Amino acid sequence: MKKIVLLFLLCLNASVFVGVAQTKSPRQPRTSQPVQAGRWTIEKANAWYAKQPFLVGANFIPSTAVNELEMWQADTFDPQTIDRELALAESLGMNIMRVFLHNIPYDTDKEGFLKRINEFLTIADKHHIKIMFVLFDSCWNDNPKAGKQPEPKTGVHNSGWLRCPGTQMLFDSRTWGKLEDYTKGIIGAFANDSRVLVWDLFNEPSNSGYLDAVVPLLKKSFEWARAVNPSQPLTAGWWHDHPMSNEVMLNSSDIITFHNYVTPEKLEAQIKDLQATYKRPLICTEYMARKHKSTFEGCLPIFDKYKVGAINWGLVKGKTNTIYAWDEPLPDGEEPKLWFHDIFRPDGTPYQQQEVETIRKFTKAGK
Repeated sequence: MKKIVLLFLLCLNASVFVGVAQTKSPRQPRTSQPVQAGRWTIEKANAWYAKQPFLVGANFIPSTAVNELEMWQADTFDPQTIDRELALAESLGMNIMRVFLHNIPYDTDKEGFLKRINEFLTIADKHHIKIMFVLFDSCWNDNPKAGKQPEPKTGVHNSGWLRCPGTQMLFDSRTWGKLEDYTKGIIGAFANDSRVLVWDLFNEPSNSGYLDAVVPLLKKSFEWARAVNPSQPLTAGWWHDHPMSNEVMLNSSDIITFHNYVTPEKLEAQIKDLQATYKRPLICTEYMARKHKSTFEGCLPIFDKYKVGAINWGLVKGKTNTIYAWDEPLPDGEEPKLWFHDIFRPDGTPYQQQEVETIRKFTKAGK
């Protein structure tokens, strides 16, 4: 009975946390949470970062996929669209994409999944783009299942996106052997692959009302990844003022990543605080929500000034419906006058030419 009540409360709270990025910086970790063994030193992390260009890119899923499973399952993997859309990113001078994986394709088709990841990396490399893979995610829809995925709900932001692994596995540690195999298998296969730049282990872990309950799996994700000892840095990004998960992430990450969907002034304040506190490389792994005044024109000068990597949400308008705001569905499917995310239409024309010119200015595209 207690478990049923707890799951009910989690579902009830999900809408409160999905899509929220707090504006204040995280508290410094308490000493009760030890720094993880094997974590890169500050000197090693900064030496790695000094070799990187100004990292500018997007969270990427092809416009033909409604979620991570539709992107990666054999029947719907779409290398032609991936190639075409990464070419658009290359035209902007983008050099990094953040890409979500999922445990289900690994469980159901391990060898095929690894081959498709390798094919994806080959396409990205052709376009001079490095990849940051995300392994786990607490956002949006629960109970992920293999097979045909739902069609997008008209006018609803990210209506088909899936959590990984979902509440049932999160609360049943007896199933975590599969998650350990997935983590070690994926990272191990590409642990020395120069096409992979960073491993982002857990997206917004405390989202969907999980809060303290997610911490055991979050800790395990870092332990499993450390056991593989990849050449790339590990991270998980701050997004919300939840002390327990923030302490784990900020004491375990080699580089500090974070989400910021607010004004340029608040972005700058957060960057200054994070740099002063942690003295490690910073990459913003989600930003750019026009409705909230988080824009390319306002944010890219700040990222450039402080040498912070910049990965916006969305590249091409598609089945994820991220041109619609988190909290403003349009049931008639009418295109909003002000897009929330995304840069291009499916035919490759930009939503706003001025944005394209701004991005190219900071990436020095064509120079």
